[in-house]
Amino acid sequence: MSRLKEKYDKEIAPQLMTEFKYGSKMQVPRVEKVVLNIGLGEAIQNPKALEAATTDVMTISGQRPVVKRAKKSIAAFKLRAGAAIGMMVTLRGKRMYDFLDKLINIALPRIRDFQGVPRNSFDGRGNYTLGIKEQIVFPEIEYDKIDKIRGLEVSVVTTAETDEEARKLLELLGIPFRKV
Repeated sequence: MSRLKEKYDKEIAPQLMTEFKYGSKMQVPRVEKVVLNIGLGEAIQNPKALEAATTDVMTISGQRPVVKRAKKSIAAFKLRAGAAIGMMVTLRGKRMYDFLDKLINIALPRIRDFQGVPRNSFDGRGNYTLGIKEQIVFPEIEYDKIDKIRGLEVSVVTTAETDEEARKLLELLGIPFRKV
């Protein structure tokens, strides 16, 4: 079992249960999945970008990403229906907790001039999305071997009903929110 999952079971869940006065253990919010997403607009002109981004996402997440394709053609963007425009990977279970642990304790502190993550990036239903500007903050990515610096989006999907519950859950997990 991962460190973060143990911490959730032993410390966080009981604390949330008393703070929000839940009647059952099943009401306590938990992290359901983490979705990593990269948009690859440059893949239209440069097919090698798709391969490089796939390698990066596989290295970061430990799982092969799914390529996302355009649904319809848009002439202004020189985009054809079916063209690869991004990729995503959904992490659950042990991989999800291992990734969150790595994100919180290793990757986020490596961001230059890091002040904390935004407090208001919740969607109203208890899910949190965070944008990372450079994939090189992850220790597995070797700076010399990347073709281009790409950003990625990390969405943490929780079972929380409200943003307040989700914020408290993520705070207790160790996500460093900005001071107000």
